[in-house]
Amino acid sequence: MTDFTMAIDADGVAVITWDVPNKSMNVLSLEGLAELNALVDQALADTAVKGIVITSGKDTFAGGMDLNIIAKMKDSAGDDPAKGLFEGTMQMHAILRKIERAGMDPKTLKGGKPIAAALPGTALGIGLELPLATHRIFAADNSKAKIGLPEIKVGIFPGAGGTTRLARKLGAMGASPLLLEGKLNDPKKAKLAGVIDEVVAPEDLMTTAKAWVLSAKDADIVKPWDQKGYKMPGGAPYHPAGFMTFVGASAMVNGNTFGVYPAAKAMLSAVYEGAMVPFDTALKIEARWFTNILMNPSSSAMIRSLFINKEALEKGANRPEVADQRVKKVGVLGAGMMGAGIAYVSANAGIEVVLIDRDQAAADKGKSYAEGILDKGIARKKVTADGKAEVLARITATPDLDALRGCDLIVEAVFEDPAVKAEMTQKVEAIVGEDCIFATNTSTLPISMLAKASVRPEQFIGIHFFSPVDKMLLVEIIRGKATGDRAVAKALDYVRQIRKTPIVVNDARFFYANRCIIPYINEGIRMVKEGVSPALIENAAKLLGMPLGPLQLVDETSIDLGVKIAKATKAAMGDAYPDGEVDEVVFWMAEQGRLGRKSKSGFYAYDEAGKRTGLWEGLAAQYPVAEEQPDLIDVQHRLMFIQTLEAVRALQEGVLTDIREGDVGAILGWGYAPWSGGPFSWLDMLGSPYAAERCDELAEAFGPRFACPDLLRDMADKDQTFYGNAAKAAAA
Repeated sequence: MTDFTMAIDADGVAVITWDVPNKSMNVLSLEGLAELNALVDQALADTAVKGIVITSGKDTFAGGMDLNIIAKMKDSAGDDPAKGLFEGTMQMHAILRKIERAGMDPKTLKGGKPIAAALPGTALGIGLELPLATHRIFAADNSKAKIGLPEIKVGIFPGAGGTTRLARKLGAMGASPLLLEGKLNDPKKAKLAGVIDEVVAPEDLMTTAKAWVLSAKDADIVKPWDQKGYKMPGGAPYHPAGFMTFVGASAMVNGNTFGVYPAAKAMLSAVYEGAMVPFDTALKIEARWFTNILMNPSSSAMIRSLFINKEALEKGANRPEVADQRVKKVGVLGAGMMGAGIAYVSANAGIEVVLIDRDQAAADKGKSYAEGILDKGIARKKVTADGKAEVLARITATPDLDALRGCDLIVEAVFEDPAVKAEMTQKVEAIVGEDCIFATNTSTLPISMLAKASVRPEQFIGIHFFSPVDKMLLVEIIRGKATGDRAVAKALDYVRQIRKTPIVVNDARFFYANRCIIPYINEGIRMVKEGVSPALIENAAKLLGMPLGPLQLVDETSIDLGVKIAKATKAAMGDAYPDGEVDEVVFWMAEQGRLGRKSKSGFYAYDEAGKRTGLWEGLAAQYPVAEEQPDLIDVQHRLMFIQTLEAVRALQEGVLTDIREGDVGAILGWGYAPWSGGPFSWLDMLGSPYAAERCDELAEAFGPRFACPDLLRDMADKDQTFYGNAAKAAAA
């Protein structure tokens, strides 16, 4: 079985069809690339062939390069991996350049065979880089299709000529949203942007492409950059207009990435340097920068966590072997912000929803939350009026618990009070069927404790959604001590239905995500009390790649919530409670009425519209900034290690059972420095011996909260890595 096949029609048009067996979407493998190369050679050499159309046998064109291959390229590149990667990349460039030149005379630019791309649907990554090397790109008018180069989102950049071709086709300014942001467009918008050439009715796609091939002249197949006198749109770097573009682009890249995402800077360098040399030299420059990124551990870590591991978890890597548990009807208890969000994502996924609250007005208000999201979708032309009506029709908002009959899953999202949750558990279990799974949405309360209110504790489970539910990708599933496999499978199948990424953890205080993020917030607050400049704390976090500094994060989640969590934790831990110094600051802020964004006053100052205007200057009156400030690296390591060590302890204690869940959950759950691939990937980059040594230094300087966990110490003694010794680490 082959990935590419070729058929020559009666008019002399060779149609090369990409159709990878047993895959819902085409992805390019090294074997497939070799097949494509051989077929192109065959078509160019055959005098009966007048031109070529490259298309797909599926309703999409291609999803890109197989990232499993990219992730392994460095390891399989031989004793000199940089050389092997560069040479392999240049071989790909040679094949696409062959398609672009199409057998034409290099001096006269005549005699080539027209080659068109016919895209029936989505074309991403190499699925667009290949068409960009053809002479004309036709796309079917398919509003669901996405066309673009999303590589930057997984820590690399288009390295098969896409960076160079798109920049030369559109200019640096025109190409920047597609290259630097990974922006995806539907076919019509892609045509407006200049990425593709024609959008045609799906039934006319092949006939239109073939007709163009048969009518194309020599001049039609010479790319602008191969023509004499070519000038880059918008100006090259040495042109006044181009110079300003690249100055602005450099500022934008560094402003958005804070220097921690190497792929963005490398891609901009490839465009800048490539714009000043002939096209073929520019491809070599692109290949060198692409090699540089593949050699950087950040790229392989991001690919592993954000694609390979994430996809494995979404496909049920840790799902118990239980029959299909897809949800048909879900009952959501509580129509507040969390419950309303859960109801919306469920209904939007095609699940029937019963949304319960204390009275009809409260239930209706929860349903209106879904209506508001859908109205925004209509305004952005992402949702139709009929689509909105269908989603809303799936939500029954009511105070009547009897409406829950027939539900196969209950998601309780009432007030974070054990007594209230216990009362709802007992009332609902008396109504629903014996097979119904009961899930509680809680971020702090132990699942095993809450399950005591249930008559069927084996069917009781925790499902921790992150706020806002409609935007956050992660769902944390918590297995209580009595939770059975069917409940876990039910939760996993449900999360898959609503198109989110699940991790499964065992029950413990704060589960996984919150046990890591709370110390991060607390460390930032602790430094405020010590006299570290709040600006240094916040910017150190952003320079780590954290989306929010710890002070901004506590403002967003609300300071009074921090007070509540602190009091509950102290009551549970007694004399072992470690965060008294943090409480002093947080309690004082709450006493001042500075509760965060919701009160338009917190560690930050806000205007009347609730927009941050800067750090609150009044903080220094209570906690003066010390004259001597710590080194940036010490502040960064305190913020990074404090959350990372909690992740290791979670693994060591059996809360986590899979480091893949630890890494994916950290990035998607609280934005743990995505460039690192997650806490376990970051420790592997550092090396366990250095990580343990740095723990000792931090513990001596700042306290026992930085003590090296036994698991990490043992790995350091043996010079082991988490991903190199994952099974052993997980078993430990």
